[in-house]
Amino acid sequence: MTFKDNISGRRGFTRSIAIGATAIAIGGGAYGIVSATASTGSATATATSASAATPAQHVPGGGGSNARSGPAAGGSIGKVSSVSTSGFTLLTATGEKVTVEETSSTKYEKGTNSASASAVTKGKTALVLGTTDSTTITATQVIVQPANSGSKTASEVVAFKQGTPSTSKQVGQIPASYKQGSGTIVSGTTANKATKAALAAYPGGIVDRVVKLSNGEYEVHNIGVNWPHHIFVNQEFKVIGADD
Repeated sequence: MTFKDNISGRRGFTRSIAIGATAIAIGGGAYGIVSATASTGSATATATSASAATPAQHVPGGGGSNARSGPAAGGSIGKVSSVSTSGFTLLTATGEKVTVEETSSTKYEKGTNSASASAVTKGKTALVLGTTDSTTITATQVIVQPANSGSKTASEVVAFKQGTPSTSKQVGQIPASYKQGSGTIVSGTTANKATKAALAAYPGGIVDRVVKLSNGEYEVHNIGVNWPHHIFVNQEFKVIGADD
């Protein structure tokens, strides 16, 4: 969605948001994680059946190519590379360019404090949550300069390179109920929690949907990287595993 509302000065209005305690940061070019537990709040979500959607098709060597039914809740994290009157662009830790479109209802936070759109400036790190359509995110929440922490998993993310076969491996726990294309696509607070957790553990890609599995856990679908494409989050919104 193109932002057609004229934001006076773009950076002059304040919007408050309630963001949880998950801390994500950039240090030495890699984003960190304090906890993969995302923000508190209602876990109620509006859902559509994944069985009615086109299952994601993993394309060997095509980390940025995944068939899907349409825009869904997701997000990304990276450094702001440019700012315009309608939004901004991010460059992720793996070099993926993300276009962020803002609306009159987009909410902002800087660190752990509410902020205005003026907090988004070139060179700042930003975590964006919203509706993902390929590499474009229509933002509902923007968190600028998340708190610092160390990272154990960020270095494991494999950047997408044209013509390079995707990495095939599994780490951690893969839910027994997981089958590609199964489950229910979720949105709202639930999707945001799972997205935050996944990006905290594995920054560098773009989350383009979150699927609730039959056992109540979640598969977070990650594009724009060669690995991981599937990040698994439990009912407490903690990352438990990842695969290709």
